[in-house]
Amino acid sequence: MNGAEITMPELRQAYRLGKITPIEIVERLYSRIEMAGCLPVWISLVPFQQALSAARALMNASPELPLYGVPFAVKDNIDVAGLPTTAGCPEFAYMPERHAFVVERLLNAGALVIGKTNLDQFATGLTGTRTPYGVCSSTFNAQYISGGSSSGSAVAVARGDVAFALGTDTAGSGRIPAAFNGLVGVKPTRGLLSTSGVVPACRSLDCVSIFARTLDDAERVLEVCAEYDVDDPFSRRSLPSAPSQVRFGCIAVPSFQQLEFFGDTESAAAFRRATAWLKDLGWSLESFDFALLRQAARLLYQGPWVAERHVSVGSFVAQHPDSVHPIVKDIVEGARQYNASQVFAASYELAGLRRQLQRLWQRVDAIVLPTAPTHYSIEAALAAPEASSQALGTYTNFANLLDLCALAVPAGMKPSGLPFGITWFAPAHEDRKLFECVRARHVDRLRSCANVNTPDRVTLAVAGAHLDGQPLNHQLRSRGAQFKAKTATAAEYRLFVLNTNPLKPGLVHAPGNGQSIEVELWELELAAFGSFVSEVPAPMTIGNTRLSDGSVVKGFCCETHALEGARDITEFLGWRAFLTSLEARV
Repeated sequence: MNGAEITMPELRQAYRLGKITPIEIVERLYSRIEMAGCLPVWISLVPFQQALSAARALMNASPELPLYGVPFAVKDNIDVAGLPTTAGCPEFAYMPERHAFVVERLLNAGALVIGKTNLDQFATGLTGTRTPYGVCSSTFNAQYISGGSSSGSAVAVARGDVAFALGTDTAGSGRIPAAFNGLVGVKPTRGLLSTSGVVPACRSLDCVSIFARTLDDAERVLEVCAEYDVDDPFSRRSLPSAPSQVRFGCIAVPSFQQLEFFGDTESAAAFRRATAWLKDLGWSLESFDFALLRQAARLLYQGPWVAERHVSVGSFVAQHPDSVHPIVKDIVEGARQYNASQVFAASYELAGLRRQLQRLWQRVDAIVLPTAPTHYSIEAALAAPEASSQALGTYTNFANLLDLCALAVPAGMKPSGLPFGITWFAPAHEDRKLFECVRARHVDRLRSCANVNTPDRVTLAVAGAHLDGQPLNHQLRSRGAQFKAKTATAAEYRLFVLNTNPLKPGLVHAPGNGQSIEVELWELELAAFGSFVSEVPAPMTIGNTRLSDGSVVKGFCCETHALEGARDITEFLGWRAFLTSLEARV
């Protein structure tokens, strides 16, 4: 258990039972990050001793704090006192004296800030490739983009460095990276989360966003952050005390003739499956004209709202042209072409589009769209930087202009092994209602998610001493465990020989530097699984293991401190092959 790969309720329970302390969480996380390397995910970390001091102080605080001991990351355009804010541009960096409003809220709730994460420079772009700190990749395939601009925040959560992370979302930056890393991404109502202490992109549209593994974790963080800020002129009143109710059980979906997937037939098929399954889950589907949303989306980068980016960083770009990414510089400088008359004309056009959309909200609870039309490889995104970013904004760019809240959620895996996501949209201030909609008939129930755990039975992946015929397999069979299949992990793990008796391997998550490791799947009843886990000795832990088909099951993990001096046997691609090599030597 490292505190980041489990849900917040599980972590809270572990704290209450004394199975772990905030100090141990910090020690394990820093060891994990050190092994994986900071860049390109992390730009800066809270100094280790300072993080330990914060964890030590928590030991005297109430464990009932809503985010007690929960580690989190912050996109590096959001201020954390004592760490530089770079906005993805080293020459722009400054040292804030105080935390951003939302960071302060989280710390007061008991959360532990770990550091600042990578981003598309000045939060301009949706690919995650416009940064001098290195390009983050999807945790599902190192050849594909992580999505931007909140690239590092999403990857830090997906690879288990932290339990949740803050991003920002002006045009989709809190949703695209969620889809490309199998996460929940929250783009709240504009102003619901204060932007005090956030480097502006388009200040009238900017939102602080949230990445988490589960719907409940994301909602808990949102509830903590959502507080009216008298010092932020764009702040709006908090969530209502009671959740909105689903009124009609009806969602709006465009006709497929209007949707664009840029030749990605896998994503098109995935969205068809998602909408069909939503209908099976009880939703009534109503077709609507997507042209309205597409027209609003064009106003963001092909209209005068882009001039807001010039207001935000235009002076810096003019004074430091060589310090700015060429694409970002072109966007900011290009904003000067717009005049005041065009701004007013566009605002009138947008008002008309909002009024048209109101008629749809009178009939439906939510709009459901693909989060992204396709998933570019890093090579393809770099080869066509403007076109790829524009394409990724197809189903995101309109949200803040039309004053919508949005919730991006996983919706299965594509045959390529890449994740697919959908986004639910509702009018401003209906954030709670979105959570109710998704929770009531949730995409976690979609069969495409391929999570082989069931409510009363748990599937466990084993990689070593618990394999069939190995010394500890009896611990499974004695509890009635049933063998299901021989398979392999996703290509993002490394295998080590630990100094234990009997000899055991340590399976370690190593995205971007891993291989596919042979495992067996065993199924246990829930009570038997709990009994089994209670006997797992250190340095072994039980966490989440991603399989080669993209599904996620429970599996053995290893505390990183146990790897010191351990032999790396990843080349054998499995424990049995390694044991065979030992026998051959005898």
